[in-house]
Amino acid sequence: MSVDVLVLLVAVLWGAAAGALLPRATYRFSAPAGEPWRDACPAAHPVRGWLGPARCGRCADGAVPAGAVRRRDRTAAEGPASASYGPGAAVPAVVTALVCAALAAATGTRPELAVWLLLAPAGVLLALVDLRVRRLPDPLTLPLAGAALALLGVTALVPEHAGEWTTALLGTLALGAGYFVLHLINPAGMAFGDVKLALGAGAALGWYGWPTLMLGTFAGFLLGAVYGGVLVLAGRAGRRTAIAFGPFLLTGAFLGVLAGAYAA
Repeated sequence: MSVDVLVLLVAVLWGAAAGALLPRATYRFSAPAGEPWRDACPAAHPVRGWLGPARCGRCADGAVPAGAVRRRDRTAAEGPASASYGPGAAVPAVVTALVCAALAAATGTRPELAVWLLLAPAGVLLALVDLRVRRLPDPLTLPLAGAALALLGVTALVPEHAGEWTTALLGTLALGAGYFVLHLINPAGMAFGDVKLALGAGAALGWYGWPTLMLGTFAGFLLGAVYGGVLVLAGRAGRRTAIAFGPFLLTGAFLGVLAGAYAA
């Protein structure tokens, strides 16, 4: 077995394992804006920890607290003995595995691959939460940006890396500033959570240089515009309807990193 195949296999296994741990965090972070993070299942049983399946053992045993009102949730099965209160593990596991596989195929054995594999599950989690409640949690976006810069700074000290930490830092500042200006111009169309997410995306894209940064940024806006246009044509949205932009920002950054890694 060649080294490249082995790296690809490890990336797929890592992605599947990490993605399978995201359902509980997805449920807990999927609280509407202005509300605290969820700390109980729909039957009001406490939910502890952030990683793992979104299943409640007490619900599986049929325990319902006195006076508790079971809320209907889009991802929660109904009935007094329902144990599942959030998304299943299959979708995030498959998506994260595919993302990690693509990053491994593009990056090969260069040291920055470790950074991309560590950041990928956080990106998938952010996309899932934003799709559900149009919210990008600060406990995820800001640490993501800091972790990206810190990890890439360490990677810059390792031989055979293909990027530059200086442009990663400048990319963080440039993309964050650009999104901040858009937020000031149209706060309803560009939420401040997108500005914070742009910091981490700018670090990843900037690592491979300015052309990669521009490509990833353009790809994100293009994907968002196409999606919005399809919704308008289908009669499911108006011209002023706000959409969750985080998944498109992340997808654009992902495509930009792939292109930068292949070209490096």
